[in-house]
Amino acid sequence: MGNITLGRYIPLDSPIHKLDPRAKIGAMLLILIAIFFPAGWIGYAIIFAAVSYIIIRSRLSISFIWKSMRPMLIMLVFLLIINVLVIHTGVPLFSIGPLTVYSEAILQTLYIVVRLLLMIMITTCLTATTKPLDMTLGLEDLLKPFEKIGVPSHEIAMLISIALRFIPDLIDETNRIIKAQESRGVDLKEGKLMERIMAILSLIVPLFVSAFQRAEDLANAMEARGYQPGEKRTRYKVLKMKGADWALLLGAALVLAGMVWLAYFR
Repeated sequence: MGNITLGRYIPLDSPIHKLDPRAKIGAMLLILIAIFFPAGWIGYAIIFAAVSYIIIRSRLSISFIWKSMRPMLIMLVFLLIINVLVIHTGVPLFSIGPLTVYSEAILQTLYIVVRLLLMIMITTCLTATTKPLDMTLGLEDLLKPFEKIGVPSHEIAMLISIALRFIPDLIDETNRIIKAQESRGVDLKEGKLMERIMAILSLIVPLFVSAFQRAEDLANAMEARGYQPGEKRTRYKVLKMKGADWALLLGAALVLAGMVWLAYFR
């Protein structure tokens, strides 16, 4: 659980940390859209190079990025098994008893793996280089045009920011409860099925109680400070786009345009 890095802000002095949150969110969305275009391995290599450059400029360690991807390994193995059982096209590679593994099954799994890893890399980079408050301000500004059709931009941005902010806290709380339960003799890793289910329940119940208590404390703190949803609010920090912010958006737009060209016009 401690290896989950999504939602953790890493305070570093890097050019990416200093960028406008709106530019980083917009660039992330453009790259996420580009990932889903069938641009082939050349396209994925271009996206990987662009994301790697952003990570290097943000001065995040490779181990930190790797920790964000490790929880996905079990899902990737599961996807491989499903594809092997379902996809029966392409060149037969080898057989495991009555089951034949085809090249298309491996290829489709690799496509999914690369897409997921790229998505995790870019989202981890965003949350690690953007303060929760800046994330809220950026999301609110990006959602403001939708207020004309009744979308509460501030409330949505606040909810997303709070959710991202509390992911690391819930992970730490889970680790604390696990250690407390293990000190009382609860074994979460071994035992019969029913014993393991009961052990997990002994973990989930106090975690939910703690989460609701944190939510209530946060609500009381916000009310004590006079927070009223829907009311007009002023800002201490005003966001301003600079040349580096527009350069990031332009680079992400070029990556997206390149994926469209590779997918449909090559």
